[in-house]
Amino acid sequence: MRRIAAGLMIGVLGLGEPVMAAAQAASQTAAPQNSTSPASVVTPRARGNGKTLPSDQSTFTMTVNANIVLTNVVVRDKKTGALITGLKAGDFHIVEDKKPQTIASFDYQNVDDAAALAEKTTTTGKASIADLLENNFAASPKQLRDHRLIVIFFDLSSMQDEDIDRAVDAADDYVNKQMQPADLVALVSMSTGLSMDQDFTSDKPALLRGLAKYNGTDETGFANGGTGTTDGTSDDTTAFAADDTEYNSLNTDRELLAIRAISKALERVDQRKSMLYFSGGLTRNGIENQASLRAATNEAAKANLAIYSVDSRGLQALPPVGDASKGSLRGNSAYSAKAVTAQFNANYASQETLATLSADTGGKAFFDSNDFGPAFQQVQHDTEAYYILGFHSTNQARDGAFRHLTITVDRKDAKIEYRPGYFAPADFQHQKTEDRELALTEQMRSDSPATDVAVYLQALYFRQSDSLFYIPISLIVPGSQIPFTSKSNTDKASIDILGKVRNAQGITVGNVRDTVKLALDASQQVQRKNIQYSTGFSLAPGKYHLKFVVRENQSGNMGSFETDIQVPDLKKAPLKLSSVVLASQRTPNTVKDSPNLLVRDGLEWVPNIAHVFRQDQHLYFLYEVYDPTKQKGAADPAVSPGLARREGGPVHLLTSIEFLSGGTKVFETPLVTADAINVPDRDAVAFQFDVPLSQLKAGTYICQVNVIDDAGGSFSFPRMALKVTAAAVTATPVASAAPAAGVTPAP
Repeated sequence: MRRIAAGLMIGVLGLGEPVMAAAQAASQTAAPQNSTSPASVVTPRARGNGKTLPSDQSTFTMTVNANIVLTNVVVRDKKTGALITGLKAGDFHIVEDKKPQTIASFDYQNVDDAAALAEKTTTTGKASIADLLENNFAASPKQLRDHRLIVIFFDLSSMQDEDIDRAVDAADDYVNKQMQPADLVALVSMSTGLSMDQDFTSDKPALLRGLAKYNGTDETGFANGGTGTTDGTSDDTTAFAADDTEYNSLNTDRELLAIRAISKALERVDQRKSMLYFSGGLTRNGIENQASLRAATNEAAKANLAIYSVDSRGLQALPPVGDASKGSLRGNSAYSAKAVTAQFNANYASQETLATLSADTGGKAFFDSNDFGPAFQQVQHDTEAYYILGFHSTNQARDGAFRHLTITVDRKDAKIEYRPGYFAPADFQHQKTEDRELALTEQMRSDSPATDVAVYLQALYFRQSDSLFYIPISLIVPGSQIPFTSKSNTDKASIDILGKVRNAQGITVGNVRDTVKLALDASQQVQRKNIQYSTGFSLAPGKYHLKFVVRENQSGNMGSFETDIQVPDLKKAPLKLSSVVLASQRTPNTVKDSPNLLVRDGLEWVPNIAHVFRQDQHLYFLYEVYDPTKQKGAADPAVSPGLARREGGPVHLLTSIEFLSGGTKVFETPLVTADAINVPDRDAVAFQFDVPLSQLKAGTYICQVNVIDDAGGSFSFPRMALKVTAAAVTATPVASAAPAAGVTPAP
C-alpha cells in the first residue's frame, strides 16, 4: 500500500477570464495491479455512469409527496391485560404536539396468525460489523414482514463472567422452549468492539451456535474505574485512589454509541422491533453522557425500536463491608452506614440509565431478578398483536424535530401502549452531519447513477516508477448547476466530493473525501463557467473501477460519474509515451515535493477536459517519453542553459504538433529535438509546448502529436479533437512554440 498526498485545485473555466480558488491538500491510498494499454486512460463523457441522455426526448414528471406517519398501538383490558380486538379507526384519536390529526390508514396485525402460514421462514443475512455499520443489517426487509423481530444485544464490556453465563443460559432457554414460529432473532455483542454475530433468523441451531460463543472467558470487558472520591468507600488495596471519571464517561459513550449504530441499521425495517439489552449496568457521570443518551434514545425512537433492558447482575446483596470482589474499607464508613448508602447510590445510578433507555423507547426494564425469562415473555407479549394507525401530519415543516404523540381510545376499560413520538423528516438544510455523510455513502454504493448535477471526468497517466503510475483526475461541474448565495458582493457555495477507486477484485485501493468552499466575486459570472476539481492517485498497471459523487450543499442535489480505467503497462511498448495534457491554464503551486506530476517549475497544469479553447488563449501541451533508446557511440551532450537537473545519457527524440482541418494540415509547430533526459529521476524526457491560438481560425481541429525515437526506430502519433472559438478580445500574436527547459529546438 502506497500513500501519497495529492494536490487539490479548484479552477473556474469558461468563456470569461480564468479564475482560481484554492483548496486544501488531501491524501489517497493505492495498491499495485498489472495490465497493459496504450493511450490515455479515459475520455470525458456525459453524466451518470458515462451514459449520454438524449436531448430530443420530452418528458413529464409529476412528483407527489405523501408522507404518512405510522405508529403501532397495543390495546389491552385494564383489569385482565387481555388484548382488545375488533376496534375501528373511529375508536382512536391522535394528537401531535397538541394538534388533532386525522387517521388516514388503519390496520390490525396478529403476528402469531401471520407466522402460522410460514413456520419455516428464515432470512440469511450477512454477519459482520461492516454490514452493521453500512446498514446491511437485516439486509432483506421484505422477508421480515409479519414477524416478531428481536435483537438480543450482549454488552460483554460491562458484564462479569458469571453475569454472561447467566444471560446466555436465559437466551438458550428462550430459544429451546419459548421461541415461536413468528420470532426472528438477531445476535449482537460488544466487547472491545461491536460485532453482529447473527442476522435475523428463525434457525434455532444457528442461534444456539451463536450464543455458545459468549462463554465469559475472553476477559474483554471494561469495568468502571474508581472516581477518586473521599467518601470512605475506597478499598485498602492501595494508598492512592485514581480518578477514572473521564474513562468511565468514555466507556458509557461507547455503549450508547453501539445502541445508536444498531438502531440506525434497523431504520429501513418498518415493523416494530424489540431489543433485549443485557448489561452489567450503565452509569452516567452528571451531564457528561447526557447528549449520548438522548442521541441513543432518539435514534431508537426514530427506528421504532423498543429497548428492554435487563440487569444481568440479577438480585444483589450489598453488605456494609462490601463483597469478596473488594478489599477492606478504610475508616469507619462500614459502621456509619456511609458505605451502604454509597453502594446503593452507585447501583441505582447504573440502573437508572438502563431504565431511561427503556422508558423513552417504549420498552421495559428488568432489575433485581435472577430469572431473565420474563424479559423474553414480555417482548413476545407486547408484540403479539397491535393496531397500525397512519396519519398525514398537519405540520409540513421538514425540520427533523421530535414530535410528541398522544393517542386515546373510546373505551374506559382499555389501556393503550404506543411510542411517545417520532422524528419529522428533514430536508437537506436540516440534516445532521452524519446523515449527510450517510447520503453520500449510500449514493457511492448505489448501482443507479445520480443525475441531478452533471459531472464530467477525465483521467490521465504519468509514470512515477517502473511499476507505479500517477493518475491525475479532473472533475468538472457546470457552474450553472451550483446555486450560489450572494453576500457582500460575493457568491458563496460549497460542494462535497466523494471518490473511490477499486481494483479488479473489487477492493478499494484509493479514496477521496473533500468539501470545497467557493467564494467568488459576483463580477466573475461563475454561472457561465465550470467548477473544476483536480486530485490524483498512485496506481500500478491494471484495470480499475473509478466512481465519483458530487453534491452541492444548498439543495443537496447530487451527481455521479463512474467508469472503468486501464492503467497501462509500458514495459513492452516500443515507445513509452504518457498521456498528452491539453491545458489553457497554468496556476502557481508552491507546495514543496508535491507528488502531483502536473506541477512543473512551480506551475500546476489545469487539464482542459472539454478541449474547447478561445482564440485569445494559449494552448499548452505536456507529455513525457520514458526510457528513450540511448544512442550508441554518441558523446554526452553539453548541459543546456538553465537546466539545474543532472543530465542522463545521450538520446535523440523528435517531436512536433500539427493541426488538421478537413484532413488538411493548417498549422504545425517547429520540430523540437531532445538530446538528453531532462527528468533523470524518472528516466523521462518531458516536452512542454505553448501554442498561441490567435493564428488559428475558429472551428474544429484534429490535433496530432508526432513523437519519434530516432535512436530506437520507434514512433507514436496520438490524435485528439479540439475546438477553437472566437476570441472575446482580439489577441496579439505570440512567437512560435516553446519547448521545455533542456530541450533544444532544431536549427
